Amino acid sequence: MSREGYRRFGVEEEYLLLKDADGRPADRAADVIHGMRERREQADQEYFLSQLEAATPICRTAGEAAESLERFRGEAASAARERGLVLAGSGMPPAGGETEGTRTPGRRYRRIADALGATAKHQFATGTHVHVEIPSRDAGVRVLRRLARWAPALLAMTANSPVWCEERSGFMTWRYVSYLTWPISGWPPDFTDGSEYDGTIAQLVRAGILLDSGVGTWAARLSDDYPTLELRIADAQLRASDAVVFGALVRALVERCIRDDERGAPPPSAAPALVNASLWLAARDGLEGELMDPSEGDLLPGIDLLERAVETAADELERFGDLALVERRVEALRRDGSPAAQQSGVFEREGIRGLLALYRETWSPARSMI
Repeated sequence: MSREGYRRFGVEEEYLLLKDADGRPADRAADVIHGMRERREQADQEYFLSQLEAATPICRTAGEAAESLERFRGEAASAARERGLVLAGSGMPPAGGETEGTRTPGRRYRRIADALGATAKHQFATGTHVHVEIPSRDAGVRVLRRLARWAPALLAMTANSPVWCEERSGFMTWRYVSYLTWPISGWPPDFTDGSEYDGTIAQLVRAGILLDSGVGTWAARLSDDYPTLELRIADAQLRASDAVVFGALVRALVERCIRDDERGAPPPSAAPALVNASLWLAARDGLEGELMDPSEGDLLPGIDLLERAVETAADELERFGDLALVERRVEALRRDGSPAAQQSGVFEREGIRGLLALYRETWSPARSMI
């Protein structure tokens, strides 16, 4: 915790570079980064040459995260536009996914490709990762267990990849489905403590199932390098403000989990099989469908499950100054639909050209809710 009582967090975003002519991936990440001016040091390349990423510094407030991501998106989008490209906040490219991606040079990426074979050839997936500080690895394991209840709502809230290879995939987040082909995926199982968590990862690495701990692609995991929990469940978001509000909600839920753990409240009962089945349902139907609360076992509208999560963390959101911000976002989701629903609607009406126009429109800081 910071001295001011804020649990610090950070948001990492990945982006796609698409050709303005047809929406297919463009292998120009290095060129776009070179064309940036003030924020070049914030950028990095990803697994494919058509992907790049950026991360905020360690933040105390949502406003700090918004300032970082919005300035980066603005500059990166401008550099892309100057090169006839579109910087897209989407979990997958809407076109060109059938073509093998061009891997970024480097020994580690080459080893990942060798280990994963065909499953890595079309991994254009781009996500939003939220990092929240935790007291210890033992506490982090217990937070993972408590946070599992809200995983379906968080996935549905951020689902943003419904179009794949120029057609509706049948899922609101095809990115999440693509990750199910990796050696470990879904929500992590329950662990007794941090030592058991680390021992399991070490066994997977020794067996050659994982190249290293950094390839652990559970929807949430503990960092090896920092005292943080990383939630990796979300697609890349249409707007920087969407990613920031999501990060604020995750930070508050983690804080609530830590507080409940410290006062000895029993964790909610959520069998791993129910959690992962609920995540699959959330990936398919999103906020617009019915989701399962894996703790209560009941089906309810997705937006209602999200509101249940917000109510659970309302005190923490209020303390961090984020309650009104998150409530406005939930109201907008109820009124306008999820990012995936927005993409689906535009695609049905206007096709790939409409989606490219949507991506170009949504980078502007002027559209921020922060």
